Amino acid sequence: MAEAVLKDLINKKQLVNWHTDSAGLRDWNVGMQAQGRAQILLHQHGLKTDHITRAITVEDFYNFDIIFGMDDNNMTELQLIAEQLEPPAKCQIKLLGSYLNSEQDQIIRDPYFTHGMASFNTAYKQIKESCERFVELHRDAA
Repeated sequence: MAEAVLKDLINKKQLVNWHTDSAGLRDWNVGMQAQGRAQILLHQHGLKTDHITRAITVEDFYNFDIIFGMDDNNMTELQLIAEQLEPPAKCQIKLLGSYLNSEQDQIIRDPYFTHGMASFNTAYKQIKESCERFVELHRDAA
């Protein structure tokens, strides 16, 4: 969902030098489309994704300026990978939810293992607000 939201903002703001992609830390869904409930939710908000899932690679740490994690576990794993890279990676590793105005909502919980749409709606709202704030703060630096 985050990739679709950020891509939409990049297009709307005409940030032609920006590129976004999405990757997971596990390979169990590699090669698959976004989860069905995520696609439904994106469609409800006028967005779509044609993303095919992939696992994060070492190259990502050199090719992207920022890599976002959604929760503390993501952040720990991403930082461990980055610390082992030689030469050191140029990217920053940030918690996407750190761009939220509410500190208590900074962890964006993975809705995949829940039933229904409530947790997807919550995650979408956090992602959307985080991405909007991120773009607002960084678009002039591009």
